[in-house]
Amino acid sequence: MPDVDTNQPLGTPTWVDLAVPDLHSALDFYRAVFGWEFRIGPEEYGSYTTCLLRGRPVAAVFVDPGRTPAWDVYLATPDCDDTTARAREAGATVLEEPTDVMAQGRMAMLLDPAGARVGLWQGRDHVGCQVVNEPGALLRNDLVTPDADAARRFYARVFDFGLDGNPDMPGFDFTFLRRPDGHEVGGVMGAPEASGSAWSTVFEVADADEAVRRAVAAGGSSPGAEDFLYGRLAAIADPAGAEFSVIARPAG
Repeated sequence: MPDVDTNQPLGTPTWVDLAVPDLHSALDFYRAVFGWEFRIGPEEYGSYTTCLLRGRPVAAVFVDPGRTPAWDVYLATPDCDDTTARAREAGATVLEEPTDVMAQGRMAMLLDPAGARVGLWQGRDHVGCQVVNEPGALLRNDLVTPDADAARRFYARVFDFGLDGNPDMPGFDFTFLRRPDGHEVGGVMGAPEASGSAWSTVFEVADADEAVRRAVAAGGSSPGAEDFLYGRLAAIADPAGAEFSVIARPAG
């Protein structure tokens, strides 16, 4: 269902946020592309700004001039400390130890053995994205990495994911990540030519070509949309260089 009001099971992508050097230019861009509204957090949150669709949280943007602009994904956990310990034992580097975010939840940030940043989120007052799988909202996250074997071992061990190949893409090293209940939560794309590992963030849109037009008009860049197995897909970089993708899924 597009609306989410409860914490998700272990390993489910549940939240995304974006580090940028300039808050207001980022808000102008994402407003133009997705029609988001924004709620700037209380003073103790600093620049942390919640992005809203239909008045419900779908993402966040914050200022961090010391970081390369990028979207981060957070995987749900019922126990941030336990999952962090499991991740460390499985070879992850803990970039940020588990910490409370006021009454909102508890979070940690990891670097997985393949070199990708990934967050953990134990929701309390804030369960994560409250709208998903509709235009303007998060649709999926996939890990693109030159070390797919290390990534598959790590995520299967820490989150109890099942690993399934994709017969629809026989020419690609793509593995579905599935929770123990069989629900697909993302994937690992083996890309030997990639210079590093990173989780990609894909938002749904009603019209990929129109989303590209809006993004470019607002100062972003894109090679344009193209037809893909699961819809019409476009890679976009915002004015600060943060990359994400949009896809318009076929009707029905």
